[in-house]
Amino acid sequence: MTTDFSTVRELLECAQNKLVGDDATSRQVREAIEELITEVAIEECVTAPATALSHARRRARKAA
Repeated sequence: MTTDFSTVRELLECAQNKLVGDDATSRQVREAIEELITEVAIEECVTAPATALSHARRRARKAA
């Protein structure tokens, strides 16, 4: 059985979006989740390059 990194990434993004507070814990957890999203996206790129690249472009546009 292989891990569905695309789904994992989506779930992490949903969790990150729920952390809307400006308190120290929310900020710290958002940063930790961002690191996990990056690691998952890297692995996703290895297993499904087109999907991961599309995700990276979408996140870049969202951040701008």
